[in-house]
Amino acid sequence: MLVAHRNYFKHRPVELGMLTILLDNGYHPERIKISLQQVAPELLAHIDFKVTPKPTKTEKTQKDISGFMPVHKRWIVERSNAWMERCKALIKNFELTLDRAVCKIQLCFIRLALKSISKNSK
Repeated sequence: MLVAHRNYFKHRPVELGMLTILLDNGYHPERIKISLQQVAPELLAHIDFKVTPKPTKTEKTQKDISGFMPVHKRWIVERSNAWMERCKALIKNFELTLDRAVCKIQLCFIRLALKSISKNSK
């Protein structure tokens, strides 16, 4: 999507602070950096990639957990992505502009918030 809307990002002023993107061990920051360098090298100076370490066995035994143990900050993103997949309109991006696609994502989260509020009010 970034490649398709490259001109949109080039004409928008980018005033980013330093961003940290948390990755798990399945991602390769080197490959992401190479791809981002080809698409938008000016953004690369504002992004720091951090691979989240796997929890050790001692950490798991201290918390009395066996098997999968979610990393808190990354888990928020994973959970949000799973919630967005429930919105059938977001399964495939048919929008012509990035603004419309962002609006659809925002409407999805508004719908989820309203659904949550209605469950809690009963």
